[in-house]
Amino acid sequence: MSHFVPPYPPRPREPPGPLEILRTARRNLLAVFDEKSFEYEFFGVRMLNRMLFICNSPDTVAQAFIGLHDSFERKTPQMRHALFPLLGDGLFISDGQTWKERRRIVAPIVHASRMALFAPTMVEAANETAERWAMLRPSGSPPGAPIDALREMATLTAEIICRTVFGPRLGGEHATAIVASFSEYQRVIGQLDLMYLVGLPDWLPRFYSPAIRRAARRIHQVLDDIIRQCREGGEASMIRLLLDARDPETGAALNADALRNEAAVIFMAGHETTANSLAWSWFLLSQAPDAEARLHAELDEVLGGRLPTLEDVPRLLFTRAVFEEAIRLYPPVPFLGRQALQDERIRNRHIPAGSLVAVVPWLLHRHRQLWNDPDHFIPERFLPENAAARQRYSYVPFSVGPRVCLGQAFGLAEAILCLATLARRVRLRLAPGTVVEPVCRLTLRPGDALPMLVEMRG
Repeated sequence: MSHFVPPYPPRPREPPGPLEILRTARRNLLAVFDEKSFEYEFFGVRMLNRMLFICNSPDTVAQAFIGLHDSFERKTPQMRHALFPLLGDGLFISDGQTWKERRRIVAPIVHASRMALFAPTMVEAANETAERWAMLRPSGSPPGAPIDALREMATLTAEIICRTVFGPRLGGEHATAIVASFSEYQRVIGQLDLMYLVGLPDWLPRFYSPAIRRAARRIHQVLDDIIRQCREGGEASMIRLLLDARDPETGAALNADALRNEAAVIFMAGHETTANSLAWSWFLLSQAPDAEARLHAELDEVLGGRLPTLEDVPRLLFTRAVFEEAIRLYPPVPFLGRQALQDERIRNRHIPAGSLVAVVPWLLHRHRQLWNDPDHFIPERFLPENAAARQRYSYVPFSVGPRVCLGQAFGLAEAILCLATLARRVRLRLAPGTVVEPVCRLTLRPGDALPMLVEMRG
């Protein structure tokens, strides 16, 4: 069986110099890595006056993100300063005692045990998308109805996260405003923290443009309004759960600012990354007819024409494998960076305090020594019978260690249910003439749009 080799950015023949790294990274972070980077296990790169050390083997990943977690728990200055106007001291960018307290409160809310509450909303929203696509063009009419799959998946995941975070009624009411503001924030925020890279102290205040402040203020206003309505008697939602949550050690509740910050974190984490990953899944399936046929066969057998439920997820093994292979090739956050809080050593190499340490799933997931045919789309590698062939810590799409993504179970169930709900009725084809290139800024996207054609099955 031949396998599809999906696109990746052009790789430089030689490692680029420091200034070229900065210029390229502002445009597309992934384009800075040369071919040898997919073979190295641990290496350093100078970025102006700071060193960046990249852990690119299972043992160095485990050492940095698990064994030395206390030294490398802090997110990079770029990530923290870029998101501070939006998230404040939210869980995603906090550290130390604040991070520990928030994690104790938030973790139970997004735990897998809550999925029964949220799964029906996921299927409902995905089925509404399928119904809307069916109305675009009568069944069987060639060549299919044109859509932007990236925008469609963003709309779908935003609808799901709005309904689950805010509740079905409030989600529908506020979805458009908050999604537009999040998109604007990501568009205007800077991609590099040059102040830190040139050696200036981390505590120096950063400048935020009026556009950044306006977008953050609009999001905060919407969240504050929703929280107020939930306090007055809201329906089942994550905000309702956050309002009722207490720290299991101290019994303390979240104050108003903390509650808003954690709601913003959950929305951001649950919207953009899943949308991008679903778009990549559709693109890969459109180029791999054998995998697409096997997916459809599984859906026909397991579902028999009905909508999926949470109970079906463990039986949709190939559907899950398609998504897991998609996020191997195109990890939603392809650069996981930390700041060294003190001097450390990795593989006997000195890591000075203040240096940047990173696990780069984009490199790790395509490492020449860890994967057979690493650039090929082969969903079968994630079927249960092949799990033993995969080394621990060679696959980290949701990070690893104490800061592993709390929403992993939510995101996986959401992706599987959305793929199953849509693929049972449609197939998507890449629009003729479309050139797809991965572009990474904060997250990994298939460019600014993904033109595809909707064809109804049967």
